[in-house]
Amino acid sequence: MPISKRLFDILVSLSSLILLSPLFLIVAIIIKLESKGPVFYYSKRVGTGYQMFKFYKFRSMREGADAMLKDLQHLNQYSIKFSKEANTEFMKSYKCETCIANNTECQNLMYMDGDKVCEKIVAETRKQASRATFTKIENDPRITKFGKIIRNTSIDELPQLFNVLKGDMSIVGNRPLPLYEAEKITTDQFALRFAAPAGITGLWQVTKRGKGGSMSEEERMELDNDYAKDYSFGRDIKLILKTVPALFQKENV
Repeated sequence: MPISKRLFDILVSLSSLILLSPLFLIVAIIIKLESKGPVFYYSKRVGTGYQMFKFYKFRSMREGADAMLKDLQHLNQYSIKFSKEANTEFMKSYKCETCIANNTECQNLMYMDGDKVCEKIVAETRKQASRATFTKIENDPRITKFGKIIRNTSIDELPQLFNVLKGDMSIVGNRPLPLYEAEKITTDQFALRFAAPAGITGLWQVTKRGKGGSMSEEERMELDNDYAKDYSFGRDIKLILKTVPALFQKENV
């Protein structure tokens, strides 16, 4: 990491933590009053060079939210989009072997997106959908009422200033990923994203905030690669200036 970038990170994170300490106290009190559990939440994230670290946020979900994730994968926006695309392509080429042999229509039919399709097509489509790299759930039932507020205003991200001060992250960089997402990005085509510093905000967040539902995984990873290929102190300042108006867009990222 360039020395100028690191010095900037230390100055901004330290001064911000001091100035925002009253807000931290207010948020902590509300979180404790609303639901059981700790004020802060941390998870293992993968940053620069696939290095793992503890990633801090204000808790915006109910206690035990991580354990509930596996039961909500059918709501993953990336999986839903991937599923529809996979279904369209699969139905063009796939025919039930039994029905081909008997020259009949498929007997074991199921409904998917309002259409009757062979159960084998449904099984294959669900299998393909489970391969989605990223996870984003619209109207996530695990999020508390106050959690929605601090997420939409990005207040839940403020504890990451501790990560920046420690050197785990930078103010600007590519989003550090959960382990289950990072382990799927090991190809030469997209692994470049991990050559850049991990950051609180970055090119993807500024460019695509509010458009997550219509964005493909490939677009997101291309933006990460773009930043990794060409990041500088000057570009970071421009992204920080664009981050502020992006916070007022409807959807959090």
